[in-house]
Amino acid sequence: MMSNGSIKVFLADDSQQIRERVNSILGAAHMDIVGEGATPDSCVAGILQLHPDVVVLDVQLEGGTGLEVLKAVRSADPGVAFVVFSNNAAAAYRKRYLQEGAAQFLDKSTEFDQLAEAVAKAGRRAVH
Repeated sequence: MMSNGSIKVFLADDSQQIRERVNSILGAAHMDIVGEGATPDSCVAGILQLHPDVVVLDVQLEGGTGLEVLKAVRSADPGVAFVVFSNNAAAAYRKRYLQEGAAQFLDKSTEFDQLAEAVAKAGRRAVH
């Protein structure tokens, strides 16, 4: 998808199984998974240390929410793009995350096949 280098991606999801599946899908699309986290604190620390182009972010994390991660990272490093990928895809969640600066919001149960393209699109807009 990208001809000018690989997109660096951080996976922020509380499910190891989902992280493995997303890693496989994005790896097949020639994207580099540079880090992973399951808690808000580990995600924020990892993202700020690794400077990915895109974060694939779940709404529900271990001990907190993806919104905590989105807000903390956007204030410290606004060039990181976020693709929210969650089973909690109600309109209120979509609206809130998009208002806070997420590039896209996908529903895990119906839009898994759109993830690689959403990450590629967000990665092209990333400032890094």
